[in-house]
Amino acid sequence: MGSLRMLIVFLCLLPFWRFEIPDKKYWFPLFCFSLSMGFLANVFMTISLNKANIVSPIIIGSQLAIPFAILLSSFFLKEKVSIKQWAFIIISFFGIFLIGFDPLLKNELIALLLITFMAFFYGAAQVFSRYLKDLKVTLTNAYMGLVGFIFLFFSSVIFEGNFFQNINSISIKSWLLILHAGIFVSIGAHMSMFYLYKIYPVKKVFPFYALFPIFGVFQTFLVFYEIPTLITFLGGGIVIVSIYLLNKQE
Repeated sequence: MGSLRMLIVFLCLLPFWRFEIPDKKYWFPLFCFSLSMGFLANVFMTISLNKANIVSPIIIGSQLAIPFAILLSSFFLKEKVSIKQWAFIIISFFGIFLIGFDPLLKNELIALLLITFMAFFYGAAQVFSRYLKDLKVTLTNAYMGLVGFIFLFFSSVIFEGNFFQNINSISIKSWLLILHAGIFVSIGAHMSMFYLYKIYPVKKVFPFYALFPIFGVFQTFLVFYEIPTLITFLGGGIVIVSIYLLNKQE
């Protein structure tokens, strides 16, 4: 459950946060960052995975977060984007569009659409984090965990029913997955990325996220025995290569 993941993040970072209140100028971007990363990205990711029968296209589709982040950073942060970078951004979207024509994915279009929304909010969170580069990452992520937990908790109560009954039904294996997502992914991986935004612009840091599908698709093969189709390989290759070349541009 996403709300438990965010609660774990908040509780782990609470000793480092110590209820420090940032300057008022950071309140709005901090709330937008927390809402995008802690709530909206989690919601659309969870729903897309629930709708999907095949995981690998969803993993590849999440890569749209990179061009979304670079597009948003060019508009809001005024980071310069060259003509070549614009071209690679368009090509990456074409790769996802191509995956959508895979005959085996005709029932996965809703999931691909949902993961596109997830990618947008995930990319937006990277941009908002640049506005917060003068704040400690423990503070920003503690707020993110708190806001994410509150919104996800009430969403769970409204749409899923009895929250505490659902917690009692969670297996040990699921608890281990929740702890892994909260501690190793949200705190370990995400906080490391947000720390880099203190030093580098979005367009230099976030494209390394393109390594994610290489490991993700390989793991879906090991765990779920999924073998991507030729169209998925082709579309995914276009996405990964275009994003790699996007990162190589100055």
